Amino acid sequence: MGTLTVTGSTLRLTLSTWEKVGALHGDVEVPLSSIRAVEVCPDGPSAPRGIRAPGLGVPGGRKLGTWRSRGRREFVDVRRGQPALRIELSGQPFAALVVGVDDPEALARRLG
Repeated sequence: MGTLTVTGSTLRLTLSTWEKVGALHGDVEVPLSSIRAVEVCPDGPSAPRGIRAPGLGVPGGRKLGTWRSRGRREFVDVRRGQPALRIELSGQPFAALVVGVDDPEALARRLG
């Protein structure tokens, strides 16, 4: 599972080497000022919207990579049994980040 960190005015999703291979994408970094909304999703794997293109998808288990729908792209990193945060963005290549985290409420409060 990737690691979300807040450093200064930046939110960074750091992926392992194998996650980068599965996602067909590197780490994702966005300015905190681009965050429009943060939502806690109790069931991480059901949170992504659209279809995987490109990335890794194991039905009911692991989702990693880019999900697309109607001109919108989301970067997804979730796995079964883990809640996730949906972080809506503006002015970024991805319209949202959907990331599994152990304590989504605490991180949601921090991101505001």
